[in-house]
Amino acid sequence: MRLAKRDDLPSLMTMVRRVVPLMRVQGNLQWDDTYPNEKVFLEDIERGRLWVAEADEDTIAGAIALTTDPEPDYAQADWDIAQPALVIHRLAVDPEFRGAGVARALMFKAEEVALAQNIFFIRADTNTENQNTQRLFPSLGYRFAGEISLQIRPGQRFFCYEKQLSRS
Repeated sequence: MRLAKRDDLPSLMTMVRRVVPLMRVQGNLQWDDTYPNEKVFLEDIERGRLWVAEADEDTIAGAIALTTDPEPDYAQADWDIAQPALVIHRLAVDPEFRGAGVARALMFKAEEVALAQNIFFIRADTNTENQNTQRLFPSLGYRFAGEISLQIRPGQRFFCYEKQLSRS
């Protein structure tokens, strides 16, 4: 597990091209041919907020973007948006590594990053058709915090999840 580098962009985009068709088969339209793109990942990398799980030196098994930027659409969810939180974006696992615990490892990295920044809440949204994350988040102690819409994805609905971390 490490912060992503510019050199990871081709591998990240290959992973996205492998993930999107599987999402489509499940009816999950959250990602497509235009999002996420190199520009989005490059901004994540430059801001030091994209983590990758490596299978080996040349293979990225998964990725997760961790931000603290306010999300105005999150005002619709059942949580206190005034409370600082680490927000999960762009969680993805290459299909070759599904079932190997990569997503869980990335989520545990999010907890580690949050605590290192003295942040005690982690939040995430997921497309209502994303069955994988709807199982993953509750299994890791996240509570369901409502259903919202996002301006960046009109016509789609998203479930919100939140986890409060221990201050000890």
